[in-house]
Amino acid sequence: MKKYYVNTRAQSNRDHEVHHENCRYLPESANRKYLGEYSSCKDAVKESKKTYSQSNGCKTCSNECHTS
Repeated sequence: MKKYYVNTRAQSNRDHEVHHENCRYLPESANRKYLGEYSSCKDAVKESKKTYSQSNGCKTCSNECHTS
């Protein structure tokens, strides 16, 4: 299980990226929201979409959930 966070600041394409706790692109604490502990990024992205409908996995740490 990994701890997942979502970037509260949208990317230029309006996506809010989901990262796990050890990602080198994890946003500063002021710019992220804790989502919880999950065994895969799929559940973390699903949780993120409850707040940010346009959520996406980070290309680096959650590539299997990266769609755009």
